[in-house]
Amino acid sequence: MITALGADLHTTFEAMQAGRSGVRRLTRFDPTGLPVDIGAEIDVDALIAPHALDEHGSSELRLLRHAAEQALAGAPLDGIEDRGRIAVAIGGHGCTPGVQSIHTTIKHTDADGHVDMTGLRTDPAFDTLEWVSRSPETAPTLLAHLLDARGPVLPVVSACAAGTQAIGEGLRMIREGRADVVVTGGAEPLLSYSYYLGFAILGALSRRYSSPETASRPFDRRRNGFVIGEGAAVLVLETLAGARARGRKILGEVLGYGDSADGYRITDMHPEADGAVQAMQAAIADAGLTPQDVDYVNAHGTSTPINDPTETLACKRVFGERAYQVPISSNKSMIGHTIGAAGAIEGFLTLEGMRRGILLPTINQEAKDRRCDLDYVPNEAREQPHHVALSNSFGFGGQNACLCLGSAERIA
Repeated sequence: MITALGADLHTTFEAMQAGRSGVRRLTRFDPTGLPVDIGAEIDVDALIAPHALDEHGSSELRLLRHAAEQALAGAPLDGIEDRGRIAVAIGGHGCTPGVQSIHTTIKHTDADGHVDMTGLRTDPAFDTLEWVSRSPETAPTLLAHLLDARGPVLPVVSACAAGTQAIGEGLRMIREGRADVVVTGGAEPLLSYSYYLGFAILGALSRRYSSPETASRPFDRRRNGFVIGEGAAVLVLETLAGARARGRKILGEVLGYGDSADGYRITDMHPEADGAVQAMQAAIADAGLTPQDVDYVNAHGTSTPINDPTETLACKRVFGERAYQVPISSNKSMIGHTIGAAGAIEGFLTLEGMRRGILLPTINQEAKDRRCDLDYVPNEAREQPHHVALSNSFGFGGQNACLCLGSAERIA
C-alpha cells in the first residue's frame, strides 16, 4: 500500500489509528485560480525507488509497482511453475495528459482542428509513447510483464468502484478455475492539473474548510464535497489450500462479492439507495451469511451532501434496526478519495483492522446531521474485535460494489 499518510500498510494504518489527515495544500502544480487548492498528495519521487520503466511508464505504474513489490515480498510467486495460472486484476483509470502534452499538441493544430503530424512527431517536446503509457490497460499489463504473470489481465475501469470490483472479479476468476493466484488491487495518480480541473469544474470537491485537514468530513452536517487523494494497494488473492501449501501468512478472507448498477444519473446515487443495497445484500449472500453476521462497515463515505445520507439509508435498509449497532467509518476522512484505488486501499485497511481488533475512526465529526444518525466511530479509533466486515464502493455512473471480508481468525 501507499497513501498520502505512508508508503506502506503499517505506516498508513498507524497514522489513521491516531486520527491524522494526509490532506494538504497542493504542491505538484500551482492551484492559483482554481476554486480548490488541497488534496491527499503523495511525494512519489521521495517514496518510490526509480525503475527502468519510469522513463516511459506512467505515474500509475509507479504507484502500482511500489505496492506490488510489498505484496510480493510477503507472498512471492516463485515456485509457481505454470505462470499461466497467475492473473492480474487492477482497478484504475490510467493518467490524464499533462498540460505540457496538451499544449504541444495544440501548438501543431490549426483553427480548423487539423494536426500537422510531421511537425508534431518531430517536436522534441512530444513523447510519442506518452499517450499509450497513460492508457488504463497499460499499467496492469506492464505489471503482469514484471511478474511474469501470463494468465488473464483485467483492467477494471469503473470509477470509484474499480478497486473493489478488481478484487471481486479476482475472486470470481479463482472460483471459476481460471486462475490459481490473482494479483489484484487498484492504483490512481489523480493529482495532475487536467484531472483535478475536471473535478473542480464539476463542483464535486470540498470548497469550504478552515484547514486542509478538516475539509473531508464524511457524515458531518457541514460536509460540502470530497477531497481528491491518490494511492495504491495490491493484495495477493489465492485459494486457502494454495496459500497453506506455499506457507504464506494469511491476512484474511474474501468471503463474498456483490456489484450492481443504479441506472440513475452519471454523478448521483439512486435516492433510495437501490443499487447500493443490491450490492451489499449480494456480497452478504455470496458469503453465505446474513446481515446479523456483519460486525462493521467500511463506508464509501465520500463527504458529499448526497452520498453520505444515501449510504446511511442503504445501511438501514440492509441491517434494519440493527444498523444503529453496526459501527461504520470512512477512511476518506483522512486519505481523501482515491477513486479507482479506494476500494483496494479500504478493503486492505479493513482486513488489517480485523487483524488488530481496531476500528479506524471517521475524523472531523463535529456537527450532527439528522439524516446521518448511525455510529460512524467519530474522531477516535476504537478497540473492538470484529471478524466479518463489508467494504463499500459506490461510483460515478451508478457503479456499486461491495466486498464481504473475514478475519484470518475465522479460518479453521
